[in-house]
Amino acid sequence: MKIKDGFVIRDIMGQTVVVSTGEASETFSGMIKLNETGKDIWEGVAAGKSEQEIVDFIVNEYDVDEERAKNSVSNFVADMKDKGFIVD
Repeated sequence: MKIKDGFVIRDIMGQTVVVSTGEASETFSGMIKLNETGKDIWEGVAAGKSEQEIVDFIVNEYDVDEERAKNSVSNFVADMKDKGFIVD
């Protein structure tokens, strides 16, 4: 899985947002605000990490249990796929 071309994250005035560029902006306009965990998940996907690798990072970074991290990552990735941000 990878981030579809044309979607990037930017830090704007202390907020992390996803914006579309180029052809992606024809089907998606606006921006989506990410919290720290969302940013970590997005960056993990962008780096080519598996869901389990992202879960492991979240567990270590935020001191949460694996089940909670796995649910959060799985739900976030599924939402990203539904919105067309991720391609397989």
